[in-house]
Amino acid sequence: MTDVAASDRPTPEPEVWDGPRGSRLDDWWLRVAGTPARQRLWRWAGPVAVTLLAAILRLVDLANPHSLVFDETFYVKDGWSTWNLGYEASWPSDPDGRFASGETDIFQTAGSFAVHPPLGKWIIGAGIALFGSDSSFGWRFSVAICGILLVLLTALIATKLLKSTLLGTIAGFLLAIDGHAIVMSRVGILDGILALFCLAGVGAVLMDREWHARRLASAVATREEATGKPPSWGPTLWWRPWLLAAALAFGFGSSIKWSAAYFLVALFVYLIVVDALARRRLGIPFWFSSAVLKQAPATFLVMAPLAVVSYLVTWIGWFATSGGYYREWAQTSGKPWEGMLSWVPLSVQNWWHLETAIYNYHVNEHSPHPYQANPLSWLFLVRPTQMYVEQADPSQCGGQLCYENITSIANPIIWWCAAAAVFYLVYRIVRFREWQVGLILMGMVAGYLPWLMYTERTVFQFYTIAFEPYMILALTFVIGLVLGSRSDPRPVRTRALWIVGSFLALCVLVSAFFWPVWTAMPIPSWFLSLHYWLPTWR
Repeated sequence: MTDVAASDRPTPEPEVWDGPRGSRLDDWWLRVAGTPARQRLWRWAGPVAVTLLAAILRLVDLANPHSLVFDETFYVKDGWSTWNLGYEASWPSDPDGRFASGETDIFQTAGSFAVHPPLGKWIIGAGIALFGSDSSFGWRFSVAICGILLVLLTALIATKLLKSTLLGTIAGFLLAIDGHAIVMSRVGILDGILALFCLAGVGAVLMDREWHARRLASAVATREEATGKPPSWGPTLWWRPWLLAAALAFGFGSSIKWSAAYFLVALFVYLIVVDALARRRLGIPFWFSSAVLKQAPATFLVMAPLAVVSYLVTWIGWFATSGGYYREWAQTSGKPWEGMLSWVPLSVQNWWHLETAIYNYHVNEHSPHPYQANPLSWLFLVRPTQMYVEQADPSQCGGQLCYENITSIANPIIWWCAAAAVFYLVYRIVRFREWQVGLILMGMVAGYLPWLMYTERTVFQFYTIAFEPYMILALTFVIGLVLGSRSDPRPVRTRALWIVGSFLALCVLVSAFFWPVWTAMPIPSWFLSLHYWLPTWR
């Protein structure tokens, strides 16, 4: 018999599944949460539950160790002096031991050169003022609260972005149990606070996307009714309350660390793209020109002035006093501006000189450090930062050599899978152009890509907390693809649930294994060495 050519063969019909759909777990869940009231409860119960878990992991034994850890030597003392004087003060030589023993008011009135703006120090100082300067719990309390809120905000953003409370809860859960996020919530330094403000700004931009789309469509429809055709350029939307919130968040974020300004710039570009695509969908002929030349300037004027003002407001303590670093530079060792700029108040001239000095410090910081990590290695978790290590009493380890250690290393399973998910999302945005993927990647662009310009600078792995939420969102997006939906055939859905459940269980086990090196628990040296999965982790 003559074979039929492959091209002539009929295409087989796809096999139709006529069995049950969804898993038995789905059936149970539909019975449990089948009413509107229970569904509303679940929309908050999931995110709140993982936030409570985050609170436990961040607040329990927060006071341990009772000594200044890593860069707490700068930010805890700066926070306390800023709270008392309005600016960062200088301290006598070797003050850390005295500070930890309760001699906390030994700061001097002379200003100290602080290389970051003051808001983060004010926030840390508030926790110290609340619990007392001799309380190591108070030193870290404000940062811990920011870390807890970071988990809640991640869960809410994931729920909104992916339209799934389950995925939002998973996102919050992964961040709640990740070691890097835990350590950056339990050490009194700035980066965890920075991450919260930047994520709040991104969340506000997410809310504006829907707000903008509705009002743009309404404005275009109104003009079409009046003229019988779509407007050539489209309207300009000025009232954007969510963008005002984003501007405040990014402005205050920049008042913690300047790197938050990258988020402002990146998300401004994102807003232009979103507006252009929305105009194209509505049939506006000059959609690109109107987005760039008409709406973009308005968006800039909505956001930029408020961001600048919110940044300047945080310097009020420096301006209101006379002891801050360079506060009287022009009147003493400096030279006041002349010519067309001579009218500028001396206080502003002094502040600008301080800002210039801070910038020069950052771009020229190349001092070697044993835990510095090239930004090119960050996604691969090559060189985590060991923030604290002390030999403990051997009696705490059964007479063996014993150590207390704090290393800001992420849960390796979560981190490496999240990094792989980010790379997959880069492919996916090219292939499918999903707006959810675009927003997640813009967070990565803002938080990570600028650091690639500074590969020769002395920087650290723990800076990655600023963009870790977007890595978690990327991983959660992929988990959502694996899970599918409850309309999938029962074998497919059941297998997906087993895969995701096993992955989450593995993450929990690895977090439990690393918990001692995140929280300074006394452990034998042999057990500590088991946590060095890569030679560069030592």
